[in-house]
Amino acid sequence: MPVLVASDLDRTLIYSSAALALTMPDARAPRLLCVEVHEARPLSYLTETAAQLLTDLGDAAVFVPTTTRTRKQYQRINLPGPPPTYAICANGGHLLVDGVTDADWHARVQARLADECAPLAEVHDHLARTADPAWLRKHRVAEELFTYLVVERELLPEEWVKELAAWAEGRGWTVSLQGRKLYAVPQPLTKSAAVREVARRTGADLTLSAGDSLLDADLLLAADRGWRPGHGELADTGWTAPGITALPERGVLAGERILREFLKSARQT
Repeated sequence: MPVLVASDLDRTLIYSSAALALTMPDARAPRLLCVEVHEARPLSYLTETAAQLLTDLGDAAVFVPTTTRTRKQYQRINLPGPPPTYAICANGGHLLVDGVTDADWHARVQARLADECAPLAEVHDHLARTADPAWLRKHRVAEELFTYLVVERELLPEEWVKELAAWAEGRGWTVSLQGRKLYAVPQPLTKSAAVREVARRTGADLTLSAGDSLLDADLLLAADRGWRPGHGELADTGWTAPGITALPERGVLAGERILREFLKSARQT
């Protein structure tokens, strides 16, 4: 039976320049491989060691990139190793099969959102009314499924985030702050649901996962084994659960460690 590896990407396996600056000391900087270019600028990286580990993992398991990115944002990434048959985008809203959206899965997701939480327009309008131009840089709707803000993190009031989270929870939404992006995502829109669908289709009897943010918690809980790095929302709050390993490594070196753990577990099965 195949092993399924479902991993978050940003700040888990790949890192932007801003994320590198936060977690990688210059004196010990490893060699990096650029895996994303946008508007002729290099955007995201992993280490050369991680690139080899990911290539090896693609031969040992069913690797499923699992991201909150939109399909367009995900398709900018050029990961090493065999092209993944499955990928999960928009926090589970889109299941890609050989790069193409599975229309049936997307329709099922939309139906569930319509039944179980407040509409996107209500949440989007609330953010537009309450966000302060002093720290707001961009306000975006992603795939007509969720919304997010790009903010000046150092100016963002912590109390405003807490008030927003409480307001959103009462309407069936979750708030997650990741770097300079603040996400508002419907609670039924989960990575774990899409991963379970991939496990069903592939017949996998072991699922491994990794992630760093609040939006990855359900993914980690749904897996047989999971890892979180020493940075990010989950690490900042000390979040853990049975079957979850909290790693001490931060930044790109955490990405290497996660891939080593994936590969070791896949080969032992």
